[in-house]
Amino acid sequence: MEVKNAIIGQSGGPTAAINATLAGVIEGCLSSACIDKIFGMRHGIEGVINKDILLLNDFFTDEYNRMLLKQTPASALGSCRVKLPDPSTDDAVYQTIFGFLKEKDIGYFFYIGGNDSMDTIDKLNRYAAAHSISFVRFIGVPKTIDNDLVGTDHTPGYGSAAKYIAASMAEIARDCAVYTVPAVTIVEIMGRDAGWLTASAALAESINGQGADFIYLPEIPFTADRLFADVERAFQTHPNVVIAVSEGLRLADGEYVGASGQNGAVDVFGHKYLAGTGKTLEAMIKNHFSCKVRTVEINILQRCAAHVLSSTDIEESIQTGRAAVQAGEQGESGVMVCMNRTEEYTVQYHTVPVSQIANQIKTVPTSFINKEGNNVTETCVSYLKPLIQGEQTILWENGLPKHFYF
Repeated sequence: MEVKNAIIGQSGGPTAAINATLAGVIEGCLSSACIDKIFGMRHGIEGVINKDILLLNDFFTDEYNRMLLKQTPASALGSCRVKLPDPSTDDAVYQTIFGFLKEKDIGYFFYIGGNDSMDTIDKLNRYAAAHSISFVRFIGVPKTIDNDLVGTDHTPGYGSAAKYIAASMAEIARDCAVYTVPAVTIVEIMGRDAGWLTASAALAESINGQGADFIYLPEIPFTADRLFADVERAFQTHPNVVIAVSEGLRLADGEYVGASGQNGAVDVFGHKYLAGTGKTLEAMIKNHFSCKVRTVEINILQRCAAHVLSSTDIEESIQTGRAAVQAGEQGESGVMVCMNRTEEYTVQYHTVPVSQIANQIKTVPTSFINKEGNNVTETCVSYLKPLIQGEQTILWENGLPKHFYF
């Protein structure tokens, strides 16, 4: 096969495992007889548009740097939230992109990201097909702590985020349980449209014996009456109530529960910036019960807590990156690497056309949510447990985990 160069980008919200996937793609490229130079885009597709790239061979032929990269949180190459225009109506930016790819002799384009990043891969692949461009192959490499990409059993990055959330929830529950004064603690967890992250809070009680009393997901419409009834029932057995809630919790009409605390701003993909769900519930409970209430926002910690990585997640992230390179070598384009799990819990890698994945949401299934709509089922917990298994051997320096940086 003709030897070409490869380019890799990272896009969307970072995770604690996205750099492990980057390392996997780099390792796949380094061992490929089809790939010579390996370029990295600075800040996702913006790096191609602005001709801002790095030669990664210079950094990662060194195995030690690859080891550091695998344990480094966030996106080492930087990220972006850029929505490409419809390729059938506006081709100016595509001419810039493809002109640069041709100039650099790029034959393999790997984009690590979530739903919006798969939209980018889909548009680039459609433009190439419409203009009979065959010199470059586009491969989507999944990542997202939200675990909401269709076509794959789970996503790289989710297991480590779930591990951190479960560990934090166990610690919060232990802290809250020491007092006898009636109080409610609300833990707000990321999740715009799907409650996968919040569902992982259930692991705390399942494994450690103490966790959230109630878990509210965006898949179930929220009502104040159920909240008050749940808290009232919990108070009858213990004074300290802990609630895990998705930031994307919605009312029956689809409005976000925390809408009153939001400014209505949206990103380029039309997603509202979320905030305030926990505080909204806090005010409701305080007014109704006149008890102590506090809100804990885990916020970005759940996606950058690399000191508590899931070994299962990191190894799968690396293998996902390597599988992406294999897909490119085999001539595939316009696909995303996906995982199937076996009954004994191993995963098998395959590809799915990215057109079947982009702009869709995989929500928590009904079978994973209890009939009361205020917690998850044992089926859900059984799904979650394998994803958080194993601990990484972290490289430390002067008392802190050591990170890679350019």
